[in-house]
Amino acid sequence: MASISSSDLANGLPLHRIELPGTRALTVLVAFDAGARTERPQENGMAHFLEHLVFKGGELYDDYRKVNETAERMGAMLNAYTSHDLVAFHITCRAEVAEQAIDLLTDFVGRPKIDQDELDRERGVVIQEIARAQDQPAVVAEHLIDRAAFGNHPLGRPVLGPEEHLRDFSRDAILAFRERQWAGTRGGAFVVGNLDGLPDEARLEELFGRFPAISTNGGYDPAPALEPRVLVEERESNQSHLRMSYRPSIDPRDRRQRAALAVYSTLLGGSMGSRLFDEIREQRGLAYSVYSVEHSFADAPILQLSAGLDSTKCAEAYTRMREIVDELRSEGPREEEFERAKSYAAGRRVLAFENTNAVARYAANQRVVFGEDVDPDGSIDVLDDTTFDDVRDVARGISTGLAVACVGPQTADDFA
Repeated sequence: MASISSSDLANGLPLHRIELPGTRALTVLVAFDAGARTERPQENGMAHFLEHLVFKGGELYDDYRKVNETAERMGAMLNAYTSHDLVAFHITCRAEVAEQAIDLLTDFVGRPKIDQDELDRERGVVIQEIARAQDQPAVVAEHLIDRAAFGNHPLGRPVLGPEEHLRDFSRDAILAFRERQWAGTRGGAFVVGNLDGLPDEARLEELFGRFPAISTNGGYDPAPALEPRVLVEERESNQSHLRMSYRPSIDPRDRRQRAALAVYSTLLGGSMGSRLFDEIREQRGLAYSVYSVEHSFADAPILQLSAGLDSTKCAEAYTRMREIVDELRSEGPREEEFERAKSYAAGRRVLAFENTNAVARYAANQRVVFGEDVDPDGSIDVLDDTTFDDVRDVARGISTGLAVACVGPQTADDFA
């Protein structure tokens, strides 16, 4: 069982300690409610660009080589991610080097230089990242389905942003975005795993105190209601990449309802025993890759179905995938598949939580996005406690309308 303690630092940043028995590893993660959905229209891509820039160095480790080489000398893995929900920076290391790892992470993330020359060089790197994404039909399909599901709302814009924005971002604008969104009370620090090597409280306060005490003055626009759209990027190809986005009727602030949605998504398309995999792939041979995933933003849950398939089979697969969702809505799941899906969803989470980084990422999402407790054992318990009626209610509440996106030799009329 995890041992958890939390406290608020003088700069307003909450510090959460999650001790996990039986590991020699430690993950340190700092996250802020500063993802792509907090960007203004002209800022789209800025949250992700800022993530890149802070790795160029802070005050002690004042260039990218010192950052990278220091992590490697510790035998540590250093990384970051930006989503629509949040931005996070993390380092995973052996417990014995905990203080050095926190010193490194808090230096370049808490007090980055944002050097103008490095900024200009990094523009080209991120522009290449955007170009690479546009060359991958599966990634383009993901961008299209976001826009189909959310329109011009920030949740409908790509996290990477458009190339023209990257060419125009100024240092002052980036610093202003950070000043607005990286408030301690809108984020959290998480130390997860073997805590034996942590320094004393005074030193922890000093290290995490490198994040400035910024007043909360940012936010984001509420998610819009679903307006079903069909977006197709026509490409001459033998393969099509299909995405379908539904809006469940659950309350995303209710962790039990989110757990029920996770079990529903598992039985629909989250395993090799799921309905989509069994029928679309195994019985009908319509797709090599077919699955469903669920995600809850702070104010909007989504259920997404995805398939990569032969273009000549796209229409048949789309029709049957819709029918399977309709059947679950009208008839509900079977008891046996519910029990199997619940066990699989909970077991998958248990296995994931053998990794300290996975626990840290889960805790950051729980706390920063939903304002909930960070107990990893509780997230497994809530899946184990999900009932058949809970999942049947989720199935009944899946929207009849849906957004559709496709990359391939189709037209919007093919999904009418």
